Amino acid sequence: MKRKEFLTKSIAGFGGAVAFSAILHPQDPTGKRTRQKAKNCEVAARETRGPFPNRKPSSLVKSDITGGRKGVALLLQLTILEEARDCSPMEHVWVDVWHCDNQGRYSEYGGNRMQADNLEDEHFLRGRQQTDSRGMVSFISIFPGYYRGRAPHIHIEVRGSDENSLLVSQIAFPEDVCDRVYATNGYQGGGYVPNASDGVFRDSLERNMADELTGDMASGFRLAKNLVV
Repeated sequence: MKRKEFLTKSIAGFGGAVAFSAILHPQDPTGKRTRQKAKNCEVAARETRGPFPNRKPSSLVKSDITGGRKGVALLLQLTILEEARDCSPMEHVWVDVWHCDNQGRYSEYGGNRMQADNLEDEHFLRGRQQTDSRGMVSFISIFPGYYRGRAPHIHIEVRGSDENSLLVSQIAFPEDVCDRVYATNGYQGGGYVPNASDGVFRDSLERNMADELTGDMASGFRLAKNLVV
């Protein structure tokens, strides 16, 4: 199945995405291509978990994290690399992700001044995967919206097999793509904080920015990011 067809069907509820690693990842058994893509083996920017972190990460082991939320399809591909080993892939570490829906709302929280809608009993757009031999994980999601006071972003936490936190970071999006997505039905339109003015990104934007964001509105987008720990 072609990537575009896979994305479109998955976001519409096509099966559970259990065995898509071979389809999504280019073959590179040595890991050489992955290491070459890490810019100067620079450690990822360390950022706050924010006000809406995963409450029970161990209960969120899944690759399709849409949870029924609607939006423009997004395939999130992350590669975790270890600085101390010349940016070699990190195998069998946990990668936790979470982000808001198309209206800027987070599951597992709400009913307060930070988020009026109470979504404490829902668990959408949150997930966990363990890296493969290439240090890679993939998540099927939707393009996140934004909430007041922040630029669009995705939260990432890398944990060792012992659950110790190794890295907490956030991924930023190119604003031209955000503008196109947010003009579609279901999203809020403009009004987000620009990346350069965002309190989290303004001193580390180059390291926070997605390495690749490819695709289109009809078939969805693929975001790739290397994170050096």
